[in-house]
Amino acid sequence: MEEIQELRRRGVSVIAGSVRQPNSAQDLIFRETSRTTALKLEPLRMLILLRGLVLAARHWERISDLLTRVLIKGRESPMLRLKALAHTWLGACYAIMLQGRGVDHIHVHHGYFGSWIAMVAARLLGMGFSMTLHGSDLLLHGVYLDTKLKYCQSCVTISDFNRRFILEHFPEIDPTKIRVARLGVNPPLAKTVSCSVNPIVRNSFNLLAVGRLHKVKNHAFLVQACARLRDLGFDFQCAIAGSGPERERLEWLIRENRLQERLTLLGHVRKPEMDALYRDADLVVLTSVSEGIPLVLMEAMARAKIVLAPAITGIPELVIPGKTGFLYQPAELEDFIRRICLLQSLMQGRDRPWTNRLDWIRHAARVQVLRNFSREHNLRRFGDAFLQFIAPHDWSSRHENPVLQQI
Repeated sequence: MEEIQELRRRGVSVIAGSVRQPNSAQDLIFRETSRTTALKLEPLRMLILLRGLVLAARHWERISDLLTRVLIKGRESPMLRLKALAHTWLGACYAIMLQGRGVDHIHVHHGYFGSWIAMVAARLLGMGFSMTLHGSDLLLHGVYLDTKLKYCQSCVTISDFNRRFILEHFPEIDPTKIRVARLGVNPPLAKTVSCSVNPIVRNSFNLLAVGRLHKVKNHAFLVQACARLRDLGFDFQCAIAGSGPERERLEWLIRENRLQERLTLLGHVRKPEMDALYRDADLVVLTSVSEGIPLVLMEAMARAKIVLAPAITGIPELVIPGKTGFLYQPAELEDFIRRICLLQSLMQGRDRPWTNRLDWIRHAARVQVLRNFSREHNLRRFGDAFLQFIAPHDWSSRHENPVLQQI
């Protein structure tokens, strides 16, 4: 939504779109984003399906190489090939919906099935196609990513790690079209942030995790860690802010480990309440198995909080060990627990040099976000780069920009 708003501020006309029907929370954002009529492929209509099939048959030569890739080349399973054929049909349907809207370029977020649909629609309509790759869509679920990268006009990704991964695993791709556009947050005002460690006078140590309740966030690992900390006699309280499909399983794990008095699932938390949660947290933890560069870490660091995260993907570009935060070995439960215990003892304030060191790390964490992960600054850079690769040479006015379709 923020990228769309940035492009509109520069005079680009943007149509926001979605393949699937948004849920209630997404739909609110969708309506806020869409000044023009939003395009949603679902629910599918028979007339659109038939017209899409006719369009694909009429201009089959435009997508013949894509169909060859699906049917003959590669090592994908029969099921994935069938899905790709279905998504090719849906791409033709999306092209039907875009006809007559003056769209000149399609940009899609994430490399999942929506990116194949966007690529097919762009091919059938003879326009440019680009995409943004975030984390799991590249590192865990990169289905047909070779083809998407080959035919996209530009690929934006959110970390240097991701860019190196793409160039290493897809060496045939032109490196100049793989661009890094970092995400960012709006740091709170300095007067509302304290960079000093207040020695913990209470016995309980407050842990906070923020993120949707999804398997990739690996909150089950955090539940397991909390059970071990309890068995070690560690006095703590842990809160997880976020909602998602894993809630029922996590509730069962909490009951199974008798952690009802120690670990709380807060569900979706609004921003004012989040500010209070960050303020009261002694340590903000992340347990994901795959990430880009998480916004939750940026939000915590912008508030000068100490963070502990796994040393994976692009996280070390944000969390520099011992300088802007702390890292642990991925999936290593004992290392995770050991670092929590160490940080708790350091925050007791008994070792003044280390207390000063933690104060310095808090300050450095906030400076890291201000300098490299500021939302306002990074949105400007995104807008500059985006317009550079989609702009025709004959544009004479910022108000002559074409409509951008964002799925």
